[in-house]
Amino acid sequence: MPEFRQYVSKTLTFIMAGGHGTRLHPLTEERAKPAVTFGGIYRLIDFTLSNCYHSGLRRIIVLTQYRSRSLHRHIFDGWNFINTRPGEYIDLNPPQFRGREGWYLGTADAIYQNLFVIRDEKPEYVLVLGGDHIYKMHYGKFLKYHIEKQADISVACIEVPKSEATEFGVLHIDEHGRVINFIEKPVDPPTIPGKPGRCLVSMGIYYFTTDKLISVLNIDMEQNGKHDFGKNIIPYMIDEKMSVYAFPFADADENRKPESYWRDVGDLDAYYLANLELASVDPPFNLYDNYWPIMTWYPPLPPAKTVFSDEDTPVKRVGKALDSLLSPGCIVSGGEVVRSILSPRVKINSYSTVKNSILLTGVSIGRKARIQNTIIDKEVQVPAGYEIGYNIETDRKKFTVSDGGIVVVPKGFTDF
Repeated sequence: MPEFRQYVSKTLTFIMAGGHGTRLHPLTEERAKPAVTFGGIYRLIDFTLSNCYHSGLRRIIVLTQYRSRSLHRHIFDGWNFINTRPGEYIDLNPPQFRGREGWYLGTADAIYQNLFVIRDEKPEYVLVLGGDHIYKMHYGKFLKYHIEKQADISVACIEVPKSEATEFGVLHIDEHGRVINFIEKPVDPPTIPGKPGRCLVSMGIYYFTTDKLISVLNIDMEQNGKHDFGKNIIPYMIDEKMSVYAFPFADADENRKPESYWRDVGDLDAYYLANLELASVDPPFNLYDNYWPIMTWYPPLPPAKTVFSDEDTPVKRVGKALDSLLSPGCIVSGGEVVRSILSPRVKINSYSTVKNSILLTGVSIGRKARIQNTIIDKEVQVPAGYEIGYNIETDRKKFTVSDGGIVVVPKGFTDF
């Protein structure tokens, strides 16, 4: 959208990618949360980076911290094309230990430790993003709104059911969109006037006017707090009568679906459900629209294939996949896959069944094994005849089981 280029060229973007992602354990045992695989071939951070690319943002700082090797390698392999012009870059910044010793203490502290970058680059605006949400957004529209409102900070927001709002920052706004109250993760979230059962929540996406950002960060660092945008910075700015506005999220132009789509895949059940949504007949998140493709990198691999069609034999050996996503390099060899996501180089051997499951790169399912309601991390070789997801109490003895009953097998697991 060329009409927004004049806005985004004045922006420096920070992507928060350093969190531990403890609620996604064991998927985050050896990798940062934004490096977790999603939808077969993608990493979580690819969705935010794709939004940046399509929005024309070319000065991007990825703030890393926790077990970041996999994330660094993925960005180097898959996103180095953005460095082809002067003044365009994706930089990976670990904690800088500037102003004090210590790791990033919170989202605001992470930006504070990188104020030297802001002073060097001299942007008019700073965009702060998370690296672990699934959505499509043109950030140029967001900045245009921020400028028109003459805001000090604009907070992207979306409506959710009240039952889900306890996990987010909840906003109260006036008739002009100005934020008059902000409550982080309330036990009893206040609903939208006239919409009982619905709440307006922060998406964790913030556009700042640079001078105001620098000012409030310096003040926040003098306080004893969490140094977090939701817990500290936004409430402070509201209390000080600064110009805080809510940007209503809409993605009709980007996702081309009837309802706006945004998923926080912060825990195992949310991650599982968001993945399997992609395998539905009409998925709410549009991966198949060439207008706004999600970009990523994976190694050169042959096409996925299904083999064997022994329909006339007494014991059928049929390689088939129904309502599923099969990534390059997958082989469904005489087994059956139903409503599942297969990452690259997954092999399903004869007479085995995989249902309602997510298999990450290099997983092999042995002959006559049965898998359901399971996430299996990379390079796991499930033995012949083994069952996962059919007896939760047995599974708990070896694996993580989510609150929703999803079994998670860690990367490289061998102790079957």
